[in-house]
Amino acid sequence: MKLSLTRILPIRLSTFAICITGSILSGVAILGGASMWPVFVIFTTLTLVGIYDCIQQKHAVLRNYPILGHMRFLLEFIRPEIRQYFIEGDNDKTPFSREQRTLVYSRAKAVADEIPFGTTLDVMAPGYQWINQSLAPTHLPTHDFRIEIGGKDCSQKYRASIFNISAMSFGSLSANAIMALNLGAKKGGFAHDTGEGSISQYHRIHGGDLIWEIGSGYFGCRNEDGTFNPEKYKQNAIDPQVKMIEIKLSQGAKPGHGGILPGPKVTEEIAATRGVKVGEACISPASHSAFSTPIEMMQFVKQLRDLSGGKPVGFKLCIGHPWEWFGIVKAMLETKIYPDFIVVDGSEGGTGASPVEFTNHVGTPLQEGLRLVHNTLRGVNLRDQIKIGCSGKIISAFDMAVAFGLGAEWCNSARGFMFSIGCIQAQVCNTGYCPTGVTTQDPARQKALVVPNKSERVFNFHNETLITLKELVEAAGLQHPCEIDASHIVRRINKNEVRLLSFLLPEMPAGLLLNAQVIDPALNLPRVFELYWHKAQAASFTALKD
Repeated sequence: MKLSLTRILPIRLSTFAICITGSILSGVAILGGASMWPVFVIFTTLTLVGIYDCIQQKHAVLRNYPILGHMRFLLEFIRPEIRQYFIEGDNDKTPFSREQRTLVYSRAKAVADEIPFGTTLDVMAPGYQWINQSLAPTHLPTHDFRIEIGGKDCSQKYRASIFNISAMSFGSLSANAIMALNLGAKKGGFAHDTGEGSISQYHRIHGGDLIWEIGSGYFGCRNEDGTFNPEKYKQNAIDPQVKMIEIKLSQGAKPGHGGILPGPKVTEEIAATRGVKVGEACISPASHSAFSTPIEMMQFVKQLRDLSGGKPVGFKLCIGHPWEWFGIVKAMLETKIYPDFIVVDGSEGGTGASPVEFTNHVGTPLQEGLRLVHNTLRGVNLRDQIKIGCSGKIISAFDMAVAFGLGAEWCNSARGFMFSIGCIQAQVCNTGYCPTGVTTQDPARQKALVVPNKSERVFNFHNETLITLKELVEAAGLQHPCEIDASHIVRRINKNEVRLLSFLLPEMPAGLLLNAQVIDPALNLPRVFELYWHKAQAASFTALKD
């Protein structure tokens, strides 16, 4: 067998190994009479630091990169000064700003997240938003805000937190990351979306509430040819740990793209979880094979709900062609089959790997997608029967408040919770070399992520964010986040003009789409309804010709 030096001694441990070697050699030299005490002291001190780094459980970076990892914290400490004095402008091109990451890290560690000297934002910049406060603030007894999800045909309704872990699959995340997230969800009483990679053994260990996401690959409920298998689905769906089932139509980061996990990455564990063969490419088609029309889709929703024993069933989508979404709504009206919930995923959403054209230029942003879904359901008098969740770069309590103002009733966050378990946005998710063990299948690297420690941070991030949301709701004089509407959020248009979101994004009058042949322009509604509602059809995803 051919041995590789990097398999025996990974590069990330080389600094530690050099220090150990230096300590030993200088010690031997001292015994031989050489004057090597300064060298011995330096190498021995660094060796002791490396030993401590390996056994401590607080920082995954130090466990994976003993001694060398301290450079990261040094640079993090001096980074603001480097930016101020040596870098012209803000060159932070990572998906989230340093301030956002600091916010999550602070809340995950349950330390103070206040910022001295007031806002760091330019309040005169176009796009700046705020929520109006009341002179009669409320006082709420709890920050444990919940909603009941489940419509008229649902016999096992789920009382969900309004802040949950968004879809991230085992395979894209490590086993330890999945366990940390699920244990944190268990501690906090909120839900953990499995992602389309199905329910792994690591999702089950701690028993946290699961939202089982079923994508076009039907992982965990598929036949050998990749088609849907009702019996395998039922086995998983009736598990008491599974609280809701979510059909993934599209993902905000790469809508209409599908996906593939290359064969070499399909390990025994991933193959067992997804119901595929070891070493064989794991393909998620761009579209579903279980249905091809909006009506068939509604029938599939009913089938999944019946097989699950009456659990809430809904779907997730990033809005694309508006007539396709309108066709789904018309199919609801025609079949009288309604999903229990809809999750709107904004194109801001993230992924481990996707063509840059898809991440940057395909799909509808959360604001427009969420408002369109909310308004359409109001227009057909279904808004009270279907709950709406959302996802897409939601980090802070204010992000949630804006989403509620646009029509959401709960929010999901992916990267926020990834930050809480140690993600530092190294942006090497697709390589297997994640420095913190979050997005790797390398057993040695993911061991650096200590599940009990990180699960507490997951719990803290959720808890502290909802505490702040409670304070925002109280300041606005309201009783529940779901009372926030577009009239509570103000947006700056230019230096001399601001508008309420309710003016910029007006709400559809209830039942209008059922009765009006022509939409009154005076309502100031988006022209998308005027242009495409009459072209949508329940029997097909294609639009009618004029």
